Amino acid sequence: MTCNHCRDSCQISPGKLTAIWDRFWTRNQFKKSSDPLIAPRATIALVGSPNVGKSLLFNLLTGSYTTVSNYPGTTVDISQGQAIIAGQTVSIIDTPGMYSLIPMTEEEQCSRDFLLTESIDLVIHVIDAKHLSRMLALTFQLMEIQLPVLLAVNMLDEAEKLGIWVNEKQLEASLGIPVVTLSAYQKRGIETLKSKVGNYVTTPALSYSY
Repeated sequence: MTCNHCRDSCQISPGKLTAIWDRFWTRNQFKKSSDPLIAPRATIALVGSPNVGKSLLFNLLTGSYTTVSNYPGTTVDISQGQAIIAGQTVSIIDTPGMYSLIPMTEEEQCSRDFLLTESIDLVIHVIDAKHLSRMLALTFQLMEIQLPVLLAVNMLDEAEKLGIWVNEKQLEASLGIPVVTLSAYQKRGIETLKSKVGNYVTTPALSYSY
C-alpha cells in the first residue's frame, strides 16, 4: 500500500499551515541539548480521531495508574498515566479525539493546543486500518510541524475481516516514520509497539536537539 497515491486530499492550505507552524515555533523554541540522554521521564501523546481505539490502547499501556483532569481553561478531559518502557518510566497522555490541526470543536482545540504548547517527546498517531488513506492527513500535518511521530495502525482484526491488509514495512518506507500494525482489542502488536517506542526512549531521539 503506497500512501502517496491515495485519492484523498492530505494537504492543508499553505497559509493556515504557516500560521500553525509560526505559533508552534514561537511557543516552543527548541533548545539544543548538551546531554546525550533524554530526561528521566519522557512524555508520549496518543493522538487520533474518535473511535480508533486510542483509549483502549492507552489503558493497555498504562494499566490502572491513570488520572483524569480538565485541560486548563476548558471542560475537556485529558487522561494521563504512566508506563514502564525499555526500563524507563514514561508519561502517556490520551488527548481528546481530533481530525485535524485546524480545530472545529473544543476537543480538537484542546488537543491542538496541547500539541503546540506542551513539551512532548513522541506522538503516537493511532488510526483505523479500515480508513488508512483518509486518516493519514493528520499524520502529514503532525510531520509538517516537525513533531516526532510514530504511526499505530489499529483495528487490524476488523480490517482483515474486510480483506484489507496493511504492509507495515512498505508504509514505513513511504512515510519515513516508524509504523506499527496492531489490534488493541486482541492485544496484538502491543509488544512490538513498546519495542519501537523503546528505541526512542533509549536513544537521544527524543531530546529535540534540532
